[in-house]
Amino acid sequence: MNSLTTKFLKGAVISIGALVFILCVVWLPTMAKYSAELFPEFAYLKWTVLVGLYLTAIPFGVALFQAFKLLTCIEKKHAFSGEAIGSLGRIKLCALMIMVIYVLGMIFLLIQNALHPGIAILGMIISFASATISVFAAVLQQLLQNALELKSENDLTV
Repeated sequence: MNSLTTKFLKGAVISIGALVFILCVVWLPTMAKYSAELFPEFAYLKWTVLVGLYLTAIPFGVALFQAFKLLTCIEKKHAFSGEAIGSLGRIKLCALMIMVIYVLGMIFLLIQNALHPGIAILGMIISFASATISVFAAVLQQLLQNALELKSENDLTV
């Protein structure tokens, strides 16, 4: 992967992180207030849902940081390193955490009889995407681990 590609991907990671941060600081509280005013029967869920969404922003931010570290490893030609394997492992765990938070949130809203079908579909899409990212990161992690072991064996035979 050439330097231009990794720089583009790093820029994309930074842009996504900045956009999510702005959405968390500006848009989410505004939408929570608006929703509580529009649907007063569900206003008691405002802070619970807001905290749940903020909780998902934490592993998302960690995953973005790990993706940035992984791109730095690739840029420095250290793609087959323990650091890259560790970053993929942390991305896998972060994706699993996001999936679990969304599934638990949907269960909570269902118990509260507040799970709108649109919210359920969006939650399922996010959960499925997180599960897919987690599985993909696990496969890449194992592939990288095998390549690193082969590289170590090759270095020892020379």
